[in-house]
Amino acid sequence: QIKKKGKHNLIFDSFIELLPAKNGEEPTMQFLLEVVEILTSYIKKTFDKSTKVLDFHYPHQLLEGIEGFSLELPDQPESLEQILVDCRDTLKYGVRTGHPRFFNQLSTGIDIVGLAGEWLTSTANTNMFTYEIAPVFVLMEQLTLKKMREIVGWPNGEGDGIFSPGGAISNMYSVMIARYKYFPEIKTKGMAAAPRLVLFTSELSHYSIKKASAALGFGTDNLILLNTDERGRVIPADLESKVTEAKQKGYVPVYVNATAGTTVFGAFDPINDIADICEKYNMWLHVDAAWGGGLLMSSKHRHKMSGIHRANSVTWNPHKMMGVGLILFLLQGLLQGCNSMCAGYLFQPDKHYDVTYDTGDKAIQCGRHVDIFKFWLMWKAKVCLSPLLVTASVCRAATSYLYSKIKNREGFQMVFNGEHTNVCFWYLPLSLRHLPDGEEKRERLHKVAPKIKAMMMESGTTMVGYQPQGDQVNFFRMVISNPAATRSDIDFLVEEIERLGQDL
Repeated sequence: QIKKKGKHNLIFDSFIELLPAKNGEEPTMQFLLEVVEILTSYIKKTFDKSTKVLDFHYPHQLLEGIEGFSLELPDQPESLEQILVDCRDTLKYGVRTGHPRFFNQLSTGIDIVGLAGEWLTSTANTNMFTYEIAPVFVLMEQLTLKKMREIVGWPNGEGDGIFSPGGAISNMYSVMIARYKYFPEIKTKGMAAAPRLVLFTSELSHYSIKKASAALGFGTDNLILLNTDERGRVIPADLESKVTEAKQKGYVPVYVNATAGTTVFGAFDPINDIADICEKYNMWLHVDAAWGGGLLMSSKHRHKMSGIHRANSVTWNPHKMMGVGLILFLLQGLLQGCNSMCAGYLFQPDKHYDVTYDTGDKAIQCGRHVDIFKFWLMWKAKVCLSPLLVTASVCRAATSYLYSKIKNREGFQMVFNGEHTNVCFWYLPLSLRHLPDGEEKRERLHKVAPKIKAMMMESGTTMVGYQPQGDQVNFFRMVISNPAATRSDIDFLVEEIERLGQDL
């Protein structure tokens, strides 16, 4: 109709090329095939160790544009040829998190079946809020969550759960649900309907617990940090002491977070001991197993989370050890009661099917990405995740190799030997090795890891994170979660740190 009226415009012409209609199907398919070629080529290069982990550029360089690649939004539509260039360059200047020498954050590399699931999910382009718009995916999610609850150890897989966008949101759900269980009137009347509520978590726990305390109106002053032992685990006696102290002040303890695999040191809190205290004082026990949850799939390492079946809720992020989506488990019924708002345009009670399958009202989001499909597909492809059971053992073996390689190596000093696949260490350049311990040495050592990291990124050869912890100076936090990383990759990392840092 626009053409008949003579109102040609570039936007219309550009879109008509992409429509699989008359004279449009061939360019559409050709464009998509070339996109697939870009993606498959990227995957092949990611597994090629001669490929850089990243082609680093500073922000001002990317903003100014590089060799035909511009981040600026144009005033007129560009050709499909330019769009393909943009697709290639976006991947080119990004970070290859699936590279065997990427150790910067918890990334398990590329799982091809999971990747296929992600592509199909984007193609389906649907939403998880109701059964009517995502019937197959809703049922997939319910069946998979039941199976995962059985793995946690809850009888017959009873309970409830939901996929969430990340571990931080999952942990926030747990605080919300705990508050709703003990003081449901807060949903309608606000925090004024409750006494002063206090939460407890490890001093080494993930910052999302503190963020949840602030966002949900508890206030960070009402989050009480628990002392840890020499291995980074919560001391149960300290928890009980602080609970009784809070009660003596007239506060109401409602929630305890135990961590299964702390972010930095990889420590596992003693869940059974903490559960005993929670039962004694009628508190909600949440286990943040975002990082360590993958060990539930390993008969050899599962004992580190002994007692997890006693938790009221569990956060488990399989993407950190298994290459898939993000999961939160909760008890039956509380999700719906806590979060439902009964939006009439989505959740009509008189639909012709069982409306309990409309899961959207128990989420704090409205729209929810179909995270379940890639996990379900991987489960089927890998026969109940049997190859994934190996991942934890492979990564643990690589961790042990790294630890044995550097524990007595000149120039390296261990910060902490974690229980998981975390290895924390300092590298001391030649100029610092003979300095006496003191403030000067600490100040200079504090600058070493950031400098080496910067040179790593500029050269693009490998990536590893660093950070301080408490009053510690900056140290390298090496996390192995990609089973594609071999001993030769670990050798390369150690030698690269020495090469870049020896003359500092």
